[in-house]
Amino acid sequence: MKLLAIDTSSLACSVALQAGEHIIERHEEQAREHTRLLMPMIGDVLAEAGMSVEQLDAIVLGNGPGSFIGMRIAASVAQGLAHGGGIRIAPVSSLAAVAAEVLEHAAAEEVVVAQDAHMNEVYLGAFRRGNDGTPVPMFDERLHTQTPVDELDEATAGKRFAAGFGWQRYPALAAANENLIGNTSHVLYPRAGYLLRLGALVVSESGAIAPGEIMPAYLRNKVAQKPGAAKP
Repeated sequence: MKLLAIDTSSLACSVALQAGEHIIERHEEQAREHTRLLMPMIGDVLAEAGMSVEQLDAIVLGNGPGSFIGMRIAASVAQGLAHGGGIRIAPVSSLAAVAAEVLEHAAAEEVVVAQDAHMNEVYLGAFRRGNDGTPVPMFDERLHTQTPVDELDEATAGKRFAAGFGWQRYPALAAANENLIGNTSHVLYPRAGYLLRLGALVVSESGAIAPGEIMPAYLRNKVAQKPGAAKP
């Protein structure tokens, strides 16, 4: 399968291309540089693979939740490329990509991912290890305040990892969940390379969609929504 994956939902601007077993990746963590970085990175990986967009089976889009502007950048680029290439888009959770990296490298059974949503909140998602090693959502992704995650069981905390920049950004969130999460991962932001396997599953299950059907997972209905308005 030939896939191009992109994610700009966080501080990281990340691109990866898969052609069979061969994966080419570019990943940079620079604030407010996504517009400058993204298209050259895409051009680089396509050139290195000797491929054009028209040869791809699909574009895998890191669909958030995350930065409003960042998600708009990736979604717009993915739509333009897909329209031009006559291909479809496989949207994948950016939080799941973080969990996928943790599950690949750590003896984790569950991963709780938190990314900074500002306003003293995080974008929260929790995933368990599936039979094939890929992350399976434990509940719907949501905005969350700096409070305990009620769905987590203290008895299984030892096999549970916290990942994502949100845990560093809000130490009170980590303190509130100290008895529920036994380990902390160094993985802070999604890498496009970990979107590829998840995107391939979407494509194989006929879940890829037309470019015009993309709905980024903003979670916050209004960017200016007051903090605490979402359910903890």
